[in-house]
Amino acid sequence: MTRLNAVQIKALNEPGRYPAGDGLILNVKPGGSKSWLLRIQSGGKRREFGLGSLKDVTLAEAREAASAIRKQVRSGLDPLQERRKAEDRTPTFREAAVAVHEEHKRGWKNGKHQAQWLSTLETYAFPSMGDLSLNAVETGHVRDVLGPIWLEKPETARRVRQRIGTVLDYAVGKNWRPHPISMTAVTKALPRQPRKDGRFEAMPYSQVPAFLSELRSKTSVGRLALEALILTAARSGEIRGALWSEIDLEGAAWTVPAERMKAGRAHTVPLSKEAISVFNRAAETLSVRTELVFPGARLGKPLSDMTLLKILRDQGLAVTVHGFRSAFRDWAAECTDIPGEVAEAALAHAIPNKVEAAYRRTDFLEKRRDLMSQWAEFVSEGK
Repeated sequence: MTRLNAVQIKALNEPGRYPAGDGLILNVKPGGSKSWLLRIQSGGKRREFGLGSLKDVTLAEAREAASAIRKQVRSGLDPLQERRKAEDRTPTFREAAVAVHEEHKRGWKNGKHQAQWLSTLETYAFPSMGDLSLNAVETGHVRDVLGPIWLEKPETARRVRQRIGTVLDYAVGKNWRPHPISMTAVTKALPRQPRKDGRFEAMPYSQVPAFLSELRSKTSVGRLALEALILTAARSGEIRGALWSEIDLEGAAWTVPAERMKAGRAHTVPLSKEAISVFNRAAETLSVRTELVFPGARLGKPLSDMTLLKILRDQGLAVTVHGFRSAFRDWAAECTDIPGEVAEAALAHAIPNKVEAAYRRTDFLEKRRDLMSQWAEFVSEGK
């Protein structure tokens, strides 16, 4: 038998090696398993190459693989080394970015950040860099991705730069490329961005009472959420994601779970009587009771951040929602005798000094309760 066909292959059960032509062999083992081998002269020696199990590789596929190996030998290549190169193929930038996102997203508490992390790379980096092997990515590629948005969308550009750097650092850690790219060199190859002080544009605390008075002149879920945000000095995401199960109106406290806090620790917010009033009005306003205190237009979905910002923009105010936290902090520093660490605790800021953080055993809840009551009284003067 010098050349097997598909019918003969199926009938073979006796252990042995059966030639299929041009050095291709079907190896039948005593247990009945069948696999393909290619016997060939390479480098002056007779060598055999495994081509896979008959269950996975058909006769036609085995002949095609054998033909490819014979071509490599004729070209002076070592088939074994070529196979290793193929198996050790360096991933593309796109593949590495997806791997980074998949591994890291479990550590990100902000769902919006999880979604945006990869989408910004899909929008700005993948079109030109996505299909490049990681070893082929150079400083110029990164610079050219950032160039069109560096001045037009500076914040977005900085995020894209940081995320590209994360992917390339990950690739170094996985031995997919020998060294990272210097993001300093990338930045120096781009024009200087206009300087900003990095602070959120905040409404001066002296203007908050008048603003809150106007805010209370109409009722909507968005206005109630913004009022609650001001009275509690909470972050937008914490307010928009607030659940009734977190709020104890009788105990005048709102406990935000760790997974929804920026610092990853549960945070108890003492509620002033004005804040409790907002939550009561929210319950009365809703025609359908949901677990969300401030639900969005879509059932089961929270308000969007843009809903709160639109309230400010509709009044022609060039301030941010987050800036009300800055207004609160400035007021606490200038108008009260409350220690700074109490005000920082009210904002749920992490303690930068690790030693101090390790030894601090209080969250100043009772002092914060007094502070938040003073703040509520101050901003409600415009009633």
